[in-house]
Amino acid sequence: MRILIASNSAWNIANFRAGLIQAMIHSGYQVDAAAPPDEHVTRVEKLGCRFHPLPIDNNGTNPFKDLLLTLRFIRLFFLLKSDVYLGYTIKPNIYGSLAAHILRIPVINNIAGLGTVFNKPNWLQMLVKKLYHLSITKSRKVFFQNKSNLTLFVQNGLVKSALTDRLPGSGVNLSEFSVVPLPEREAPFRFLLVARMLWEKGVGEFVEAARILKPKYPDVEFCLLGFLDVKNPSAISQSQMNAWVAEGVVCYLGATSDVRPYISDADCCVLPSFYPEGTPRSLLEAAAIGRPIITTNSAGCRDVVDDGVNGYLCKMQDVPDLVKKMEQMMQLPLCDRARMGHKGREKVEREFDEKIVIDKYLDVLKSLSHISGISACNVAE
Repeated sequence: MRILIASNSAWNIANFRAGLIQAMIHSGYQVDAAAPPDEHVTRVEKLGCRFHPLPIDNNGTNPFKDLLLTLRFIRLFFLLKSDVYLGYTIKPNIYGSLAAHILRIPVINNIAGLGTVFNKPNWLQMLVKKLYHLSITKSRKVFFQNKSNLTLFVQNGLVKSALTDRLPGSGVNLSEFSVVPLPEREAPFRFLLVARMLWEKGVGEFVEAARILKPKYPDVEFCLLGFLDVKNPSAISQSQMNAWVAEGVVCYLGATSDVRPYISDADCCVLPSFYPEGTPRSLLEAAAIGRPIITTNSAGCRDVVDDGVNGYLCKMQDVPDLVKKMEQMMQLPLCDRARMGHKGREKVEREFDEKIVIDKYLDVLKSLSHISGISACNVAE
């Protein structure tokens, strides 16, 4: 079978779908990848699949552009003679799925997170819900990355429960992310936030907590790692980041394709997100390396942390509570933090191994193999 996988960026495919793509290719499938091109295209191609540039207005609401995107998907399915479509992120899930259904190509969706459109009830949220219902109601399988999102879609009639299944996020490669002992240093204690630099990821709350803690603990470091997504309306600007750094509140470490050395050098990883997450990959990677975690008691985030066992849960958009949990973490003896890190690793091995994700996809693909002759090419004939 020939599989097309699409997402809203080449970065997303390279960072979150690499293991799955390699497993599908190893299983004998031909894999094509489509997304708006960026500097990570080469990384996608090195996985062994062909990359196809696909313009997507990720944050736009222009219906004509979205219609054009659907037509682009139809054209791509015809050209590639795709047998199965794997959709990720909002617009590829909606418009790619609609195009695939028109051509009777089986679809497997992955609802990684709800995005900011689900934050506030308005006409756009209603429209997105209707589009989701139209696009995924005929899919062969709809994967969700946390129970809350799955329940929301089923209760709102967007998808039938029988079509759904839950994945442990995008999983984490436990051979690549191995345990690294906590730094044995007196100072400085280092907190690290790994995420796209968006306000909804709790970056502002992290900075405010740093402002409160820094005078009391001047040697403590508060580090940010992740790219400044300037195209996102919720992005933190370069000027804002520069101002925080100049103030001496945080250290901005830039962006990287390999987070392991940064996580290894941290004493605790923090994600005060109030974004509608799936299951944050950064938390899974931190736990896999053996770092205690502080994150919010919100959908997706709380799935990774057992409060008081491998980290602490704090309230969303509550800086005093975040400060309290960060101070608690700093005051723990090294042996207790190491024990938290060990418990986090055990949890990841038990619940979030990437192999679980891959096996579920391969099982669905195997079940579709008997209809692999139904493709864009066959429909055209």
